[in-house]
Amino acid sequence: MSFETYNPTSTLVVPGNIIKQAKFPFIDVHGHQYRMATQDLSPVVAAMDTLNMKIMVNLSGRSGDNLKMAIKNIADHFPNRFVVFANIDFNNAGAEGWIEKTVAQLKQDVKNGARGLKVYKSLGMYNKDVQGNRLAVDDARLAPIWETCGDLGIPVLIHSADPKSFWDDFNADNERWLELKTHPRRKRSASDPAPWEQIIAEQHRMFKKYPKTTFINAHMGWYANNLGRLGELLDEIPNMNVGIGAIIAELGRQPRFAKAFFIKYQDRILFGKDSWKPEEFPTYFRVLESADEYFPYHKKYHAFWAMYGLGLPDEVLKKVYYKNALRIVPGLDTSMFPN
Repeated sequence: MSFETYNPTSTLVVPGNIIKQAKFPFIDVHGHQYRMATQDLSPVVAAMDTLNMKIMVNLSGRSGDNLKMAIKNIADHFPNRFVVFANIDFNNAGAEGWIEKTVAQLKQDVKNGARGLKVYKSLGMYNKDVQGNRLAVDDARLAPIWETCGDLGIPVLIHSADPKSFWDDFNADNERWLELKTHPRRKRSASDPAPWEQIIAEQHRMFKKYPKTTFINAHMGWYANNLGRLGELLDEIPNMNVGIGAIIAELGRQPRFAKAFFIKYQDRILFGKDSWKPEEFPTYFRVLESADEYFPYHKKYHAFWAMYGLGLPDEVLKKVYYKNALRIVPGLDTSMFPN
């Protein structure tokens, strides 16, 4: 039998229950609906209602006419249940007139209803400047973009790099071995596209250089497995917040340390899921809300270990679920949430 197929059912009998609906209404700040301009949103809203999700932030808003169509679709059918973040194509940065055109379009997208800017991991990994070189996250030519977001009062939710293990040797010591085995295209190296430490350092320098701009670091900046270091970064960078999308497995294996972290940094953490799979949300609820022990995660290739609940206090849950997002993302409907 191979490790890929070995997935035994636990014989441990302990108290605990699956939590199918969040204890408090919540905002998912890391949602993706790629066809929002034209799709029927009814099935999405129906699933949101079963989870107690009141607002989804669709980070895949794109730009221009597509963004306007998405916002019209929301306004016509489910106003206040969705908001959209704009996107930028960073390729060809440095070309004549590129930054002026890009900033003008961003301002127009915000005028048309975008509530923030989502930056994909392609910046720092795949995007190329006008000379064909890798575009660094902190490239000085991008400064007007971050300054504009600060001036407009919109947050930047940014995903840089990938888990550090994707850069490590592909061997029996790699905790993400199964994920790399089943998804080999996720393997990185120091030259493909650059060292992990370099990309992450670029991101942190950029945060520090634009203190008037509010950043939401997606996936806890890939430091959910090193909360001590993440805490140091939060102390160093007061305009940086973190989202918990796609890293709940890291939190669920360190419940006491993670609980202390959430309590200490309760004003800087936002709920986010990333991929839209409603059946996976109960893992998040159970890790955040319960004190349950040794329950399964929903993807073996992400985590072959069991989860434990953090049992967060209600006031911390409220901040993570909705209060921090209401403060950071402009124009959300507060009437759907308790005080």
